[in-house]
Amino acid sequence: MINSDKNNVKNYDLVIVGGGMVGISLALLLAQQQSDWNVLLLEAQAYDNSDNHNNHPSFDSRSTALSWSSRKIFQAAGLWSELESHTSAIKNIHVSDRGHIGLTRISADEAGVDALGYVIENRWIGNVLLKKFTATAVEIMAPERVAKITPLKSGVRLNLEKSGEAVETSLLVIADGANSQTAQKLGIHSDKKPYGQQGIIANIALQDAHNGVAYERFTDQGPMAMLPLPDFDGSPRCALVWTQPPERAAELMTATDKDFLKALQESFGYRMGMVEKVGERVAYPLALTTASEQVRRNIVVLGNAAHSLHPVAGQGFNLSLRDVATLADVLGKAKSAGTDFSSLETLERYQQQQLADQQNTLMFSDNLPKLFAQASSVVALGRNSGLVMMDLLPSLRSRFAKFGMGMANKEAGHGA
Repeated sequence: MINSDKNNVKNYDLVIVGGGMVGISLALLLAQQQSDWNVLLLEAQAYDNSDNHNNHPSFDSRSTALSWSSRKIFQAAGLWSELESHTSAIKNIHVSDRGHIGLTRISADEAGVDALGYVIENRWIGNVLLKKFTATAVEIMAPERVAKITPLKSGVRLNLEKSGEAVETSLLVIADGANSQTAQKLGIHSDKKPYGQQGIIANIALQDAHNGVAYERFTDQGPMAMLPLPDFDGSPRCALVWTQPPERAAELMTATDKDFLKALQESFGYRMGMVEKVGERVAYPLALTTASEQVRRNIVVLGNAAHSLHPVAGQGFNLSLRDVATLADVLGKAKSAGTDFSSLETLERYQQQQLADQQNTLMFSDNLPKLFAQASSVVALGRNSGLVMMDLLPSLRSRFAKFGMGMANKEAGHGA
């Protein structure tokens, strides 16, 4: 039952719908400003009481490759020192095309950074973010969903599903994932371009140390990535991202661990040595998804609700975190200046600052797997010549590395 008594309506500067990595990151960045924000976070799933929050779908054993730009954002927020102890640094990236001679190697030393990226299990991101979050003044309601949205003259009214309460906010931030139900309630739809592939995600135990090397390998079935993880019980590990046609993905998902590892070894080769064990496997359909709108007066769409990318390039969360950092900066400056932080003018300023970064990152993430998926001998010759040239020319490797590190665009000072 929806509570419609206006006397019971609470008012907020911001309501963030979605308490995953993107929503909580925004809440934390705002909480650190000297702007006295009044923020409510709504999350559909309950947070458990364990240290690692493993039962929350956003904070499971899946892994995220944090870029150099993400490191800098978390450093500025005072979070990096706690996160870093749970990461494995990517010192080198090895890119190859199965069955062809072209390959390239990118090193952190050549790029002039400590690491090209950092791989961390999502449960540790959840642990650190939520620990910091509980020390803020941000209110949280979980589990809770939005039942109804009513635009107002100076904000938005939300009727909540579980509690029956109503709240009003100057700015509604939608960060509840791809195919957002909240965005759909406002007529904001998702434009989807399916890749016709499934992504298989799993953690893999290795016989030999990975030495901080990440592998991007392109095969005739689809691209795959093996990303270095911290050791577990003394065993070297990596995070696998393996794209396959739907029929083959279904076979691999139902295969025994022994047969799965055999197929993985045959497809990937022995550059990382022997693969010994596989953890829980998860598969999902791959698509490039973008929201039809990212900003309206009093409304912003963030994270996978705004754009969901192919995982093999590892750019999804990193782009979203740069969006978050830019949005927090724009909102903070508007509030400090006494201007309307929820106005269309302010929100379009955020969108304009992130436009080039979003366009370039989406293009990079979309074109990379499509280029290597083409079986044409002419295309294969061209891309392998490109890999050879990249291996020979430091300037090309540097450009490729900067995309991976989130530094290809000078995004509001967060990636430089």
